[in-house]
Amino acid sequence: MALYESGQMYLEAIYVLLQGKDKIRSIDVGAYLGYTKPSVSRAIGLLKKGEYISVDSEGYITLNPKGKEVAEQLYERHTVLTGVLMSLGVDEATATEDACRIEHVISDKSFAAVKKHYLNYKKQ
Repeated sequence: MALYESGQMYLEAIYVLLQGKDKIRSIDVGAYLGYTKPSVSRAIGLLKKGEYISVDSEGYITLNPKGKEVAEQLYERHTVLTGVLMSLGVDEATATEDACRIEHVISDKSFAAVKKHYLNYKKQ
């Protein structure tokens, strides 16, 4: 099952929310992303079907290993790209918004080069 940008956004949101809480539900994801309940419900169903997440009988969401791997990768891309843009003088709000768009389309090869350059820059 292919994971499109919207699914990636949900996985990243779940990952971020789970960093601050032990347990989250669909309502938390919807509030975080600003999406409607039907949209969140559909996305959660697709992520379950793709075995990216599990939802227990009480509605609590956990990332499966496959989902966690994708979410961690996306979050790293987001944080590195935000940092790169901010180091270039872009304000935090714009850098965060732009990084969110870029993280879904940048190739692994290009991201690795950007990350390497950024980490070297930070050491200086």
